[in-house]
Order: sequence, then structure tokens, then C-alpha cells
Amino acid sequence: MGMDPRYIGEMNRAVAPAAPGEFKPVHIGPIRLETPVVLAPMAGITNGPFRAVCRASGAGLYVSEMITARALVERNPKTLHLSEFGPDETPRSLQLYGVDPEYVGKAVALLVDENRVDHIDMNFGCPVRKVTRKGGGAAIPAKPRLLAHIVRAAVHEAGSIPVTIKFRMGIDEDIMTYLDAGRVAQEEGCAAVALHARTAAQLYSGEARWEAIADLKQSVQHIPVFGNGDIWEAWDALRMMRATGCDGVVVGRGCLGRPWLFADLAAVFAGQPPQDPPNFGRVREVMLDHARRPVNWAGERGGMLSFRKHATWYTKGFPGSASWRQELIRVESLQELADILGEASGAIEFPPSAMRVKRGKKGRTQRVALPEGYLDDRLDATPPGAEAETADSGG
Repeated sequence: MGMDPRYIGEMNRAVAPAAPGEFKPVHIGPIRLETPVVLAPMAGITNGPFRAVCRASGAGLYVSEMITARALVERNPKTLHLSEFGPDETPRSLQLYGVDPEYVGKAVALLVDENRVDHIDMNFGCPVRKVTRKGGGAAIPAKPRLLAHIVRAAVHEAGSIPVTIKFRMGIDEDIMTYLDAGRVAQEEGCAAVALHARTAAQLYSGEARWEAIADLKQSVQHIPVFGNGDIWEAWDALRMMRATGCDGVVVGRGCLGRPWLFADLAAVFAGQPPQDPPNFGRVREVMLDHARRPVNWAGERGGMLSFRKHATWYTKGFPGSASWRQELIRVESLQELADILGEASGAIEFPPSAMRVKRGKKGRTQRVALPEGYLDDRLDATPPGAEAETADSGG
């Protein structure tokens, strides 16, 4: 039995299931993805416990939250902990953020020499103001020579470990950088690229512009291109790939509070309709299993602190969830979480209206802050200072 039509958004009602052989497995270096799906790296979210919850739902590549190159080279204890993977986690995919070719090269060498990773993804899409105003994140692709030097250092030190990069369309409507970024990635030996089809000025507002993904695919023809932006339902992935010709999709906010989206994606790529979303009883089971994982990883207080935001995402849209939220954002123990969730009937159906409710980053726009005179010489390859390397991420 397929998904109840109530759960299928209007734009997806006419989407046909995948035909046999329509979508091919994707290779990222030696890594073969039977299901062409990647979990987007998200700071403070895609830690080991969350990746494990997502992996339990379906196949794909599950990328870690962002690790900063300089902190890794300096062997910062928190950074080293965040860069660890579970004993059964494979492939081990880590997102690295750096602004200086020297430190990026040293960080990649450390990861490879100590056998810590199977794949390295690099973040050049962060739109956070305190990052871009120092010349980091989404500002870097505006200087293609600097971008090339950073990517070259990573690829050189990675050896047989595949390196991919993720970026946005550009700074704003006047400064588009994604085609240059794709060209640099292909020329410097990256194994794939991913485009979030918004500018840094858009942040997470409005609609993702999938036509840019199509443009990038036409420009970058020798390595896989992944599309990112507005994958809220599994059917969205089929629409994106058919509309753009991209090789796979990157899923970010769509899976927050809904890790079963990966099972839905596996189903539609296999030509099957996804199942109905779980009722509240099943959601409660998933939540408690998820919460136990960060508690085992970071202790009860630290684990519950990291889980609080997930609790509000899981319950979003359910009747009464607005009143629970005040309790959930203060929950301090697994027992307290179980008690709060036990107050509601497990038979409550998942609300159809919650299928496309946006979670995570809020929808607003910004004027992108850049260093004074940053765009005066776009061919300048001078790295920004260490202050551009921060633990914030996005893209």
C-alpha cells in the first residue's frame, strides 16, 4: 500500500515512480551510492547519533557536521571528538571547513594518515555574517584562484580519499559564483560537487532555484553533480533529478524530525511509493531511541541539550505540540522526555499539513557582509585570517 494522497503535496501529485534503470548508482571516487542521496552536513545537528538514526532508515551518504581545519590541526579535543565515527559507520564522511590552503592541507593529511575518513566534503557555502565578513564561507568562491588553491591542497593530501565541495549559487543576484566553483572543482580533481540552489543573500528563504542545478550539470560534465534545496518529500527528489539532470540529491532541513524521509527516498528510487508517515506512537519510539544515542555519546545532560531542538521538530504539527514545546525545550532527562511524550495518545495520525512545514533555519534574506574592498581584485588568492574560520556552518 502506498502513501495516503493527503500526504502528497500538490506539486508532487502527478510525479510518476522511478522506472527501472531510470536512476543509476552514483560513484564518489570508490564510494558507490546505490541510492543517490546525501545527508547535508549541518552544524550541531549531523553528529554521530543523528547520522545513526538516519542511516537506520535508508541508504545514502551521511556527512558529519562541520569540522574546522585549524582546530583539527591543533588537535582541539572537542573537534577531535566531533570528527569521530561509530565502529560500524561506513563510509566515514566528514565535512571540513577551512580558508587557508596550508591548514586545509595539514588537516586533510592528518585525517588520511590517521585513517579517520573515507570521504571529505568541503564547505564553501556558509552564509553566516560573521564568517563572510571575514572573507570565509560563501565569500570564498567569489575569488576562484583562492578557491582553487584550497581545493588543490585538499585533493593533493587526500590521495585516494575522494574530496567533494558544496557551495551556493553566489553572493547575491549580482555576484554569481557557482559555475566558476564547479569548474574549479572539476579541474582540481574533486570527485563530485553539490549546489544549494540559493544565494548567500537568500539564506534559506523563498524557493530553491533548481534551474541553476541544471546549468551546473551542463557545465560540469565529468564528475557527478548533486542538487540541494527544497527536498521536503521523497517525490521532490525525483522532480529535481528529472528537471535538472543532476546525479543525486542532498537532503538538509527536510529530514529534521523526519529521519524516515530516507526510507521514503529509497522507496521512490526503487520505483515504489513511500509508506504513510508514522503515527505519534511510532514517532515517540523514534524520538526516545534518538535521544538515547546522544545521551550515550555525551552524557545525559549534554545529550539532552543537543536533542531538545530535535524534539520540537519531531512533534511539529501534531495537535497540542505548541503547548508541549515549552516543556520539550527544557527537558533534562530521558525519563522526563518519556513522561512528556506519554501524555499524548500514540494513535494520533501524522498531520498531513506538517509534511512540508519548514524546520531548522528560518526564512529571511540578508545583505551579505564582506571585508572592505573584498571584490576589488577577484583574482587575489590571499587567504583570509584565522578569524574567518569559525564553528558556525550552513550552506
